[in-house]
Amino acid sequence: EEPDQFARKGLQLLVDGSEPEIIRSILEVEIDSKEHQDIQAAKVFDGMGGYSPTIGIIGAVMGLIHVMNNLADPSKLGGGIATAFVATIYGVGFANLLFLPMANKLKSQVHNQTQFREMIVEGVISIAEGENPRNIETKLQGYYQ
Repeated sequence: EEPDQFARKGLQLLVDGSEPEIIRSILEVEIDSKEHQDIQAAKVFDGMGGYSPTIGIIGAVMGLIHVMNNLADPSKLGGGIATAFVATIYGVGFANLLFLPMANKLKSQVHNQTQFREMIVEGVISIAEGENPRNIETKLQGYYQ
């Protein structure tokens, strides 16, 4: 029992006697579809990383506008300015410490998963074409170097 649905589908196509070109086309469509779907999550975090500093700057501007309204009372200036800068720090901090690293991690995982699936396709196609098992092993080891 193969736990990976993608590998199971490839093996099922192989056992059913499908032609290697048909197997490749079916599995490549699934790879492309899954990669496109998975990369959307990374794009969400990329967007959040792009907009987060902007929101921080908006917070800073609003804080400075509030400070300008209180110019007559010097005791309120320090707190208002501090609030303005904290908004900027949060925006930049969330972008660079959370959102952008998360997007990069997701992109890396999508790339690794896609490469793994491409390796499965090559293995299944090689079996379907009747290649020597040692040659198949050598070919697939190239994916991990």
